[in-house]
Amino acid sequence: MIRINLFKRVVEMLDRLENEIEMLERHLEVLNAVVVGEPVGISKLSEVTGHSKYKVRYSLRILEQEGLIKPSPYGAITSAKISEFVQNYEHLLDQFLKKLSEVKANYRIKRD
Repeated sequence: MIRINLFKRVVEMLDRLENEIEMLERHLEVLNAVVVGEPVGISKLSEVTGHSKYKVRYSLRILEQEGLIKPSPYGAITSAKISEFVQNYEHLLDQFLKKLSEVKANYRIKRD
């Protein structure tokens, strides 16, 4: 019973992590499309990224809350914070990947 419950929790955590990574990927995709095409509106972003307008709108809201983009009369544009973000985000992703690799290497479950 304990093994099944623990396994179920681990699977649920990994599912949530996968969903978060997919959302991060979408946010980065939308951000990149804004950088390349600014100013750009929701319809164009949806067309370029292949995501629904609803998902693009949500990503834009998150990116705006983070201060990476801002609205304009002609569509989304990048903010002054974009340069700092571009310089740091690859380092942050590398740190995350390193941590995942450590977890995988250090916490292997030994079988009986």
